[in-house]
Amino acid sequence: MDSTGSVLRFTLIMCAITSLLLAGLFYSTKERAKQNEAIFNKRAILSAVSTYLDENPKEMSDERVLEIFDNQVEQTVLNMDGKEVDADAVKAAGHKGGRAEDIDMKKEKKKPEEDRLLPMFIFNSDSKKFYIVSVRGNGLWDEIWGNIAIESDFNTVAGATFDHVAETPGLGAEIKDNPAFKAQFSDLKLYDDDGDYVSITVRKGGAKDQDHEVDGISGATVTCDGVTEMLDRGIKYYEPYFAKLRGTTTSKPVGLLSK
Repeated sequence: MDSTGSVLRFTLIMCAITSLLLAGLFYSTKERAKQNEAIFNKRAILSAVSTYLDENPKEMSDERVLEIFDNQVEQTVLNMDGKEVDADAVKAAGHKGGRAEDIDMKKEKKKPEEDRLLPMFIFNSDSKKFYIVSVRGNGLWDEIWGNIAIESDFNTVAGATFDHVAETPGLGAEIKDNPAFKAQFSDLKLYDDDGDYVSITVRKGGAKDQDHEVDGISGATVTCDGVTEMLDRGIKYYEPYFAKLRGTTTSKPVGLLSK
């Protein structure tokens, strides 16, 4: 009996010590983990305009990523009417920091469309401005997302990057892992010759319209359809903002879309 009690006491003490050590480790590294996540996200945003940078963002030091982001990227937060939202309102919506980089798109995706906030990043190169929009959707197994850089004509795509939670390696995961897939998006158009929004389609069997389509990934139909839907819906959300910059109006109210 004494032996059993000693074992139990020893086990409880060790569990308590282990719990305290793990808790301490978690809190001591929490801030650094947040910093690493922020740099990771900024690197992904800059990757959408990688052809306009002297160095591939994936090969940049963390310090260089932060330097470019601080000096060449403007941030603003938009509502679904295309109006800019101030930092206090962004914080009140649950995004600590109040900046575009603080917007949690996963959290926003759970809200009704009319209540969502959108991050906007404006990259200034030596001679051009690029508007980088954030889009989020669903792949085969879980969520997918991307950053799409659009030129100042608000029609031409300058570059794109994608990521995912759990798409299949060698298939759906190619949206992130295969540079050739992402490279197809450069110079595509969001509007047709009549000025109608058509977005971009990832087509199974190969692109037929070189202005508005890219080749799909063999064996990853669901993921490709998810990218198509995500781009169509996600870029459309920004249309009221782009229309204001152009000094025009959109053909649809506020950008609220049917599913």
